[in-house]
Amino acid sequence: MFRATGILCSCTLLLVACSRNAEQQKALSGQVAARVASQVVTTLEIDNEMRLAEVPLDRRKDPAVIRQFLDRLVLRKYLVQRAIDAKMDEEPDVLLDATRARDQVLANAYVARDVASQSFGKADIERYIAANPAKFEQRQVLTVEQIRFALGPSTKDLLDANKEMKTLDEVDRTLTAKGVPHTRGEGNLSESDIPGDLAKVIANRKPNQVFYGHFGRTGIYFEVKDEELHPLAGEAANSLALRGLKTDALKAHIDATTEAARRVTKFQGEYALLMSTPSVPTAAPDLPAGETAPASAADPIAH
Repeated sequence: MFRATGILCSCTLLLVACSRNAEQQKALSGQVAARVASQVVTTLEIDNEMRLAEVPLDRRKDPAVIRQFLDRLVLRKYLVQRAIDAKMDEEPDVLLDATRARDQVLANAYVARDVASQSFGKADIERYIAANPAKFEQRQVLTVEQIRFALGPSTKDLLDANKEMKTLDEVDRTLTAKGVPHTRGEGNLSESDIPGDLAKVIANRKPNQVFYGHFGRTGIYFEVKDEELHPLAGEAANSLALRGLKTDALKAHIDATTEAARRVTKFQGEYALLMSTPSVPTAAPDLPAGETAPASAADPIAH
């Protein structure tokens, strides 16, 4: 009797839960998901937030995930409303930042569309593999001791502080003293992920030499402990070659559009003289987050 009653109660609760979930899904399927004062949150905005956060497609209907992103949007809309009420949208610096954000989104979208329109076939992939043996048949995998940390606004100051460091212990102490969260341990790096100029330095490295690289949004200080030959072939090689072709296409596109932009630009006043004067080559500054840049870069910090 108790067992049957328990089963009946469980079924009743399940139906109630399903009903509530159905109501939630129905509410979120409409065009407007929430109203925050005069601001509106739409389902398209929720979907876009998930896309930008690279949420897997199979999790985008999860009520917990939807609540998380809806909360973020509600907070943002609330703050936007407060800023508008305070007339901050009329401040020169805010207007400049808003214009810059719009320009950057449009510029990135244009580049992404043009690069995506290029297709690469089997012959392109085979030529790329043949031209880059260090990434494929002669690929080396390095065993490293490494210190990893998330890149942020203070990264440049941090790198400057560690410029003269000779050991990972010194780097570790500096990061700890500056309160930078980091992890230290053993790991592996493929030479195919390391820029060619640094790969040459690593090949001629001194004992216990420390290097720095940033890969995506992660900074890594590392010391090479060992290296082994690990050829890359098959589908893994094809996928890597395709990524390499797309990266090369992106760089070529940026170079070409930079030249095109120069041809239709007329610099004014003192800037005309400035831009017509040959400049001494210098290291390129780090680009702010969100701007077009290579996926990875690295430099030796010890000599």
